[in-house]
This record gives sequence, structure tokens and C-alpha cells, in this order.
Amino acid sequence: MLRHLLLRSGSSLFALLIISMIVFSLSQLSGNPVDALLPDDATQEQIDTFIRDWGLDQPLWKQYMTFLGNAMLGDFGTSLKWPGESAMGFVLDRMPATLKLGGLAILISVVIALPLGIAAAYTKGSITDNAAQLFALLGQSMPNFWLGIVLIWVFSVWLGWLPTSGTGSFAHLILPAIAIAWFQISALTRLTRSAMLEVLDAEYVKLARVKGVPEWLVICKHAFRNAAVVPLTYFGILAASILTGSVVIESVYSYPGMGWVAIEAIRGRDFPVIQAVILAYAVIYMLSNLLVDLLYVVVNPRMHHG
Repeated sequence: MLRHLLLRSGSSLFALLIISMIVFSLSQLSGNPVDALLPDDATQEQIDTFIRDWGLDQPLWKQYMTFLGNAMLGDFGTSLKWPGESAMGFVLDRMPATLKLGGLAILISVVIALPLGIAAAYTKGSITDNAAQLFALLGQSMPNFWLGIVLIWVFSVWLGWLPTSGTGSFAHLILPAIAIAWFQISALTRLTRSAMLEVLDAEYVKLARVKGVPEWLVICKHAFRNAAVVPLTYFGILAASILTGSVVIESVYSYPGMGWVAIEAIRGRDFPVIQAVILAYAVIYMLSNLLVDLLYVVVNPRMHHG
């Protein structure tokens, strides 16, 4: 298990190194920072000072090593759109809001998808199964930004039950969390159903029934425990995609999280904040997958003993 953890940690660090190279390369390909960040009437002295301060007169490899060293320390410079704010500090200030929204979306996905997938598999071919598959099909067909707008129209404008945007209370989280979770509920439901269908026909499940084990215990302990490997494997993708996929929804609901910061930074060509957001999302994605790998070792005894 320790060897597996070390291998996964090493591969995650290597992936982060590649991502840092991509982020640095994209910042170079986006145009000359002098043209983007200095006014048109800047004097030659101002231009020379800017180039010297930003290290743009250094070779490209040296610029990347400086960028990598600063990134490891969490130093991406000062925000251009929000003067006086540290780029990474500003992103970290908004991270709790995104984690709160993403955590609720993950909870909604798991609480709805797992029971629905189990029920669909147990009642294969029934109305429940057909309804679950139709729900999954609709969920994977609708863009989340369109669903977010529809939810605002129904529950905020028409019914007046929930706020349309902003933050401040639990009510502000409900609509954006549902909009984010809808697609993942559909995917997780279908995966759980498929995994349960394979397990329900296994010999150990039939043997448990022959021994007179209560049906609920057969489903929960013998069947789902073994079928959980498949949805658990997807859970890392689910958690990371929910957190990183909040960019559009946070913009729709004007929710001040990392996604909203990313959109505003792109509009304002705030390169330091954009770089900080991308690498912060990359770290979240890597940690989510690393956590799932550890849980996968716990759930799968063969990998644990191996």
C-alpha cells in the first residue's frame, strides 16, 4: 500500500510539473505582456523598467525556472485587476466558497445517485428502472448553464423561493449546487446500476439468499460493498469535475468563488490570477484522485494485500 501511495504521489507531482509548463507556455503565447499591461502612451523608460522587473529580458528557460520556483512558494505576483491583492492570496480567499458549493454538490450527487442506481438495478426492467434511466439520459443531455438559468426562472423568479445570485446563506447554495450536481447524478446513477447488475448475478449473492440472509442485507452488504469499487473509481473524477466545473455556474449565479474569479481574471487579462487559479484547480484535482486511490486500496482487498 505504501509503495502504491508513493507511486501515485510521484505521478501527481510529475503531472503538476507538466501543468506548470503548459500554464507558463500559454502565458507566453497569449501575447507580449508589455502591450497588454502597459498603456499605449508608456515611455521607453517605463517599458524598459517593466521588462527588467518582470524578468522578460532573461532567456525563456530561466524565466520558467523563476516562475516554477515562485509557484512552489505560492507566489504568482500581484493581481492586475485587483490592485494590491496577492494573486494566490486572492484565490485562496475565494477557495472556501467554492469548496462549500462543491461539497454540497457532491453530497447531493451521492445521496441521490447511489440509492437510485441500486433501486434501478434491483428492479431491472420495471417502471423505476426506466424512470431512473430516463432521468440519467436527461441529466447528461442538458448543459449545466442552461439548467442553472431554468432553475433561476422557476424557483427564484416564478415561485420566489430561493435567491437568484450571490452568497450569504445556505439558500444561496441550493440552486447552483443542484445545477452542478445534475450531470454527475446521471453519470453516477448509470455506473452504480451497471455495477450492481453484474454483482447481483454473482454466486456469493445467490448463496447469501439461499442461506436466508435478509434481502436488505444482501443488497447493502454483499452486493453493494463489492459493486462500490466502480462508482468509487469514478468518484475522484466526480469530485474534481464538480469543483473545477463550477466556473460556469458561479458566473451564472454571480457566486464569488474561484470560478467567478477565473472568469473575471480572464476578462481583465489578469495573468497572475489566471495562473494561480489553474494551478489551484490542478492541485484540487490531484488531491481528489489521490484520496480515491487510497480509498480504492481500502475497498479492494486484492490491491491492499498486493
